[in-house]
This record gives sequence, C-alpha cells and structure tokens, in this order.
Amino acid sequence: MTKFNDQLAQVQGPEWLTAKRRESLELFTTLEVPQESVEAWKYTRVDVDFDALRPHGKRDVVTDVSALPRSVQDRLTGTDVGAFLVLDGPDVVYRTELPAELTAKGVIFTDLKTAVEQHADKVQQYLYSVVPAEVPDDTTIAAPGTTPSKSPDPSEGKFSALAAALWTNGAFVYVPRGVEVELPLGSFRVMSDAGTYTATRTLVVAEENAQVTFIDEQDSEALPGTYAIGAVELVVKDAARVRYVSIQNWGEGVTHIQRQRGDVARDATLNSLVVTMGGTLSRTEMQSYLRGQGSNSEMLALYFANKDQHFDHYTLQHHAAPNAYSDLLYKGVNNDASVGVFSGMIKVDLGAQKTDAYQKHRTLMLSSDARNFSVPQLEINANDVRCSHGSTTSPVDQEALFFLRSRGIAREVAEKMLVTAFLEDVLGRVPLKSVVKYIEGIIAKKVGAA
Repeated sequence: MTKFNDQLAQVQGPEWLTAKRRESLELFTTLEVPQESVEAWKYTRVDVDFDALRPHGKRDVVTDVSALPRSVQDRLTGTDVGAFLVLDGPDVVYRTELPAELTAKGVIFTDLKTAVEQHADKVQQYLYSVVPAEVPDDTTIAAPGTTPSKSPDPSEGKFSALAAALWTNGAFVYVPRGVEVELPLGSFRVMSDAGTYTATRTLVVAEENAQVTFIDEQDSEALPGTYAIGAVELVVKDAARVRYVSIQNWGEGVTHIQRQRGDVARDATLNSLVVTMGGTLSRTEMQSYLRGQGSNSEMLALYFANKDQHFDHYTLQHHAAPNAYSDLLYKGVNNDASVGVFSGMIKVDLGAQKTDAYQKHRTLMLSSDARNFSVPQLEINANDVRCSHGSTTSPVDQEALFFLRSRGIAREVAEKMLVTAFLEDVLGRVPLKSVVKYIEGIIAKKVGAA
C-alpha cells in the first residue's frame, strides 16, 4: 500500500481526479485477488505479488517512425488509420494529428493525460462512468422505465481498482453530435521493460448520431513477469455508431487483464472485435450494456492459444431496454497444452420485452493436451423475448480433412487450411481491410507454428 501511495503521489492531475484515484486505491486494499472459488474465475488463477510490482520505465518522444519498435513500424506501413498514438509503457512516444477538417468539426483525439489538462469538462463527465473502479452494479445506470437489477459479479474488482488508481495514460476520443469520422483512429501500445506493470485507460465518446472506429493494438517482445492492466470505456449516445477493435499480441511472459464495456443508448450501435493471440495469460472482459430502446450490439472475437498460453474471455450482453438486439460470435483454437475459457451471459431485465439476443462460442482443438472450458448462460426476466446460446468444442473435422487429403494436399497443409477457414468466419464480418490483413498475418504465424 505504501509503495502504491508513493506512486500515486507522483501522478499529477486535478483534485477531482486525484480524489478518485485515492478512493480507488483504498478500494484496492480491501479486495482479494480472485480465486478459483469465485465462479467467474473458476478456471483462471492470476499469481501476482503486488509488493514486487514496479511501474514501467519512462520513455522519450521520438520524431521519426524508424525509431519505433519494428512491430509498430510494420503495422503502420500502409495502414488506413486517420490518426494514431504510439505508447511505450506510460508515455506517448509518437503521434500523428487529426486532419484539420475533423478538428474544425470539434473532434478530439489525444492521449488521456493531455485530455485531462485540455478538455477537463468532457473527461470529468465521462471518465469512470462506464467502467467504475468497483465491481459494477448496473442498478446505478438502469434505463428509464425499466426495473434495474444487479449484473453477475465478474470479480474484476482488484485489478480494476488498481488500474483506476494508477493508470498513467491511454487514449481519448470525442466525436460531437452528427459528425462521422470516416477513417479509423488508432492507439498502438508497446512495452519494453520486463518485470514491470503498466496501467492504461481508453475513453471513447460518440455523441448523438456520431460515428467513429477505434483500433486498440498491443504488441511486445517476450517480457517475463510483466503485467498489462487496462480499462476501455465506450459511450455510445442515441443513434451513434462505434466500432471498437482490440488486438492483443503481447510477447511471452506478459499477463494481460482488461475490462472493456460499452454503454449503448437508444437506436445506437456498438460493434466490437476482440483478438487474443499473445501473452502467457490473458483475461479479457467485454460487456455491452443496452440501455436504450432499439440499441444494437455485435460482439466478435477470435483467439489462438498454443504452448502454455491461457486465454480467458468473459462476456455480458445486458439488455435493460425493450426492442434491443445483440449478437455474439466467439471462435478460438487451442493447441499444445494451452487453455481456453469462455464465460458468457445474456441478461434480460424485467421490462426489456422484444429482446433479440444470440450467443455462440466455438472452439477447435488441435491437441489432446489442450483444455477448453465453455460456460454459456442465460438470465431472462422478461416473457416476450428471443434468446439463444450455444457452444461447441471439437477436433478438426475428419471428413473435411479427408476431402482435402484425397485431392493431394498434405495432412499438415490441410489442417492449416481448415484452421484458417475456421477463424475467417469472424474476420468476414469485419469491414476493415488493413486490420483483417494484419490479423490474418498473425494467424498465419500461429498456424505455421502449430
């Protein structure tokens, strides 16, 4: 506690933010590290010595792309983002500016630390509003005219509280009413100090009838004993459209824990894609809170775990208003001695009639030593709904494999073709060509190592 208090004292900011950080740190001290006895963490254990954690080192700004890590250079070549930030640990080391026409329309895209200084009114209004430090209780933000109830406890409190207290930077996006940002905006996060931790926060706000795409990528070399903790808050106002893409490709030895949550208002749409490929242990939570009538949420994900990687995904499709639609498709591959975990909940509040919700999780097992745990769930409190969920875990289709081999294709090549096709089902629903190409490249490397 003393060590974290010292670190908190070094973080500058306005009094309202400092007070929130202190409150979050005090909460952190009262919470236990989640254990297997907690249902949401039944198959995942995070071994962390908080006393031994030290913050990621500071980094200087660079003026040339060639000074960035090779992985970032390769990613930025030919990408179609309109503007981007590059963060190395806690610091923005490189950035490009928004086009002048977007700035003139009131669009804001900067790092969160700068946003606190230059756009304090907007940051204070929305920061911590969607992903609070404490374990979420949706009774505080229930939709008008509905009966609120408490969400399932994902037990992320310990890590969320730490991230809320000690986040050092992140991205801030604000799109005013009626403005459409055609090209995606992006944040590329890297780490370069082994045995450290970094805490980041992303806040995206789309006002009424606004539209924006945000790409959040993480990449590093192997970094034993390193922790990446974060939170993503997506505020989607009436009739707005937000597309959020998270691509996690940390190096071996990194533990990744991140909570992503969208607050979706009336007739608004949130499309999310979560890609998990790197790190040794990854726990990612994606929640859509459909609080407005006619709101819409598409939740996509794919992952490929090999060696001893452990990937855990927790999802929540929370319908708090009538006539809302949500569709979830998560697909993963487990190879070697890896572990995959999926726990998904469709929750429909009393009064959320005409809900239309789907949840599908499919896993392809390439090794008898790999394990996969899938827990799809429904909690329905309305009587006029259409909700379904399903989960399948299976090895490579032997008939399809036989078909390919009978046409002269070697077994190894045939298996790689089937794995690629299995995951392409998700990518086919993503209209971002450069992002899809990048993900396909990561998949090809993973398949090649299979």
